[in-house]
Amino acid sequence: MSHSNERYARHCALRGFGENAQQKITQASVLVVGAGGLGSPVLQYLVGAGVGTVGILDNDVVAVSNLHRQVLHTEAAVGIAKVTSAIKQLRELNSTVNLVGHNLRLTEDNASTIIGEYDLVVDCSDNFATRYLIDDVCAELKTPTVWGVVGGYYGQVSVFLHSQDGQSLRDLYPQVPAPGTIQEPAETGTYGPACGITGSIMASQALKLITGLGSQLIGQVVLIDALSAEVRTVAFR
Repeated sequence: MSHSNERYARHCALRGFGENAQQKITQASVLVVGAGGLGSPVLQYLVGAGVGTVGILDNDVVAVSNLHRQVLHTEAAVGIAKVTSAIKQLRELNSTVNLVGHNLRLTEDNASTIIGEYDLVVDCSDNFATRYLIDDVCAELKTPTVWGVVGGYYGQVSVFLHSQDGQSLRDLYPQVPAPGTIQEPAETGTYGPACGITGSIMASQALKLITGLGSQLIGQVVLIDALSAEVRTVAFR
């Protein structure tokens, strides 16, 4: 067995997975927007799975207050750009993956160009201005999106295919949610494991989109309550 085959053997052994699904993963390109609390588990699982090209977009630096939940980064990375820190750690996890750093802020001027380079976007951003920008550009480009948010003890995940029916983030949240509807980390604090649970579900949805395995959260949102250990799936259209 080759080193490559051995690396992914436990995936390929899964019922319905096999080498065909793994090949789709190694040929895929995914942009992860945000290398923080959600981006950490998403990036670790996508790179661990062998996604061919993974783009990492973030314009922030690692802070001490990040470390309890942004487990991709270490104490030695404090003060360093998150993109730089993430690439260093992820290269040690899987050197076969092509890692592309975008150490910048996503704007209306650059979003179409950057997103257009990838097959799939995983939105781990931390504000609704960026979330709506990603949603609008992905809708225009027909780029599938895995979306997630976490705050306090709670998380949400959905998938937007941006197909002809127009299903997108704006169907779930037509406008910026009223205060208290979604708990943002800066306002409420963040429970570290809530990021891990939510990000892991996001990574799973991304891999399922790439491989065609399982069902997708089309018109549905997963609601995660880490405090009560409850996970529900609710239809929103």
